[in-house]
Amino acid sequence: MSRIGRMPVEIPSGVEVEINGQTVTVRGPKGALTQQFHPDMIIALEDNTLLVERPNEKKFYKSLHGLTRSLLNNMIEGVVKGYKRDLEITGVGYRAQMQGNKLVLNMGFSHLVEIDPEEGIQFEVPSPTRISVSGIDKQLVGETAAKIRAVRPPEPYLGKGIRYAGEQIIRKAGKAGRV
Repeated sequence: MSRIGRMPVEIPSGVEVEINGQTVTVRGPKGALTQQFHPDMIIALEDNTLLVERPNEKKFYKSLHGLTRSLLNNMIEGVVKGYKRDLEITGVGYRAQMQGNKLVLNMGFSHLVEIDPEEGIQFEVPSPTRISVSGIDKQLVGETAAKIRAVRPPEPYLGKGIRYAGEQIIRKAGKAGRV
């Protein structure tokens, strides 16, 4: 049995969970999320907990069991707390700024890179070298942060570019390191 899949998902107060077939809708203080799950997975609402069961012991269903439970937990955590991903910009002249709700990046290209937030995503620029991406959908927050990082990923020689906060870049020695 899946250790993650068999754990119940606690529903905090102020959160509504509606199960309609294989579509689950979660409403909370920060917003609402809806997700469609695999038709063979059994999602049950008992008391104030969500339980996920699988139809049999095949490997495919074992993998879906933990996934379904994790997705449900992420939905509930998202509508209660939300998710946030921080990025750091390293490099001379590289900076970020907000124009309205758009994120504008100056990354050493011949043009400025403008990124519009998708629905449910907010950008913050506390300083010109820091960016925060926040929202209630964990997958969308991570995907948006990855798109921003992909504008100028950190390079291995000087470490210049956009990196996740706390990310360690493996550095190369360059020409001076040759023996």
